[in-house]
Amino acid sequence: MNVTLTERAARHISHFINKRGKGFGVRLGIKTSGCSGMAYKLEFVDQALDDDLVIDSYGVKIVIDRKSLVYLDGTELDYVREGLNEGFKFNNPNAKNQCGCGESFSI
Repeated sequence: MNVTLTERAARHISHFINKRGKGFGVRLGIKTSGCSGMAYKLEFVDQALDDDLVIDSYGVKIVIDRKSLVYLDGTELDYVREGLNEGFKFNNPNAKNQCGCGESFSI
């Protein structure tokens, strides 16, 4: 099972961890939400839990709970700029449908 960051996403996350002044890495997970059923959650973490999987990508620790990993396996997290907008983009090969606003997906 694998989840990766692009180099651009890793630089962006590292910058914010340094700016924050502390942090082990980022937690990537899934929550029930949105019009398609599931939504991504991304938050800073100061430590991993015993049951978490920790993956290193470009020097950034990605922390994933075991339940979310089933839905995230193979996902690449990128940081993109499109026109005036910028933000994280989840390239998830498991997602079959995505809502129009891009906030939720289904498997």
